[in-house]
Amino acid sequence: MCGLFGLLRAPDAVHPERASDVVVTLGTLAEERGTDSAGLALLTGRPAGRDAAALSGVADDRGSDLVHDGCRVIKGRGTFSAVWRPALLDALDAAPAVLGHTRWATQGTPHSLANASPLVIGGADAVGPHAARAAGIVATHNGDIEAAAFRARFAPPDAAGGTDSEPVFQVLAGQASVPDVLAVLTALVGRAALAWVDRARPEIVHLARAACSPLSVAVDDEQNLYWASNPKWFRLAERHTSVRFATIVMLREGTYLRLGPPSPGARPEVLSGAGFLPTARAYDVDDRVWTGFTPSDATRDRDGLRHRVAPLLPSAPGGHTPTTPVTVV
Repeated sequence: MCGLFGLLRAPDAVHPERASDVVVTLGTLAEERGTDSAGLALLTGRPAGRDAAALSGVADDRGSDLVHDGCRVIKGRGTFSAVWRPALLDALDAAPAVLGHTRWATQGTPHSLANASPLVIGGADAVGPHAARAAGIVATHNGDIEAAAFRARFAPPDAAGGTDSEPVFQVLAGQASVPDVLAVLTALVGRAALAWVDRARPEIVHLARAACSPLSVAVDDEQNLYWASNPKWFRLAERHTSVRFATIVMLREGTYLRLGPPSPGARPEVLSGAGFLPTARAYDVDDRVWTGFTPSDATRDRDGLRHRVAPLLPSAPGGHTPTTPVTVV
């Protein structure tokens, strides 16, 4: 379980600092969903090339602040509050898109920054029909999926870390069309909510809610778009910042959205949306999925769950290998 949050700015917003205040507030609130590590990716808005290697910055075994082509990624072990520092405010105010993450480690040690998000995936590590032309993605994930089965199906290259997120990002980086993305999302077995940006088109944010892992979106009164794992965070952000939200919506399972400006310089909006039927394991519907939710938000979300359930092979070690999905809830 992890916390996702982020921002896609309206270019004509009069008060960019107010949206930045919301991002910092969301990051602090997201600590309830993970304190193993935290991070922010500040996109510059400039399309990047295929090479994802860091161009400059500093890093040690506790934290890093690295500039990649097209973005700056700050992350570290521990809480978001420990990673965030006021000296980042100018860069945050200037970033047209921001991806944030707090980690509660499931797969992959919490002691390695290679497993901390956001992750930057280069074009050379992309897998799929668009891989030869891909610039890669910057991405975050909340959940826990059957990584071995996913790797066996898509054969991504060796990962830098040990998470289940990285192979998913490698495969998503190689997809260009909506049907291809939906095929990847449908193939996930387990809990997943994802937010990512194509490094070649950094003005567009992709959001997906597969099985269980919650995801909400909001629009403020200056038409900035946000996302977060818990809708309550937006209501709390209204109390602690000067931003007011016009809309707060919890996404349904099986939702894929593309957010961005319909034309250069325009305000961001939902460019397209598509649905798919996600797959969960029998044990994925767990109260921890809704950590921090109000009882009413949790009940409303649970009542709307719609996913296939993959039964477990009795002979599998630990019983964690799914067979073909056979039921629907």
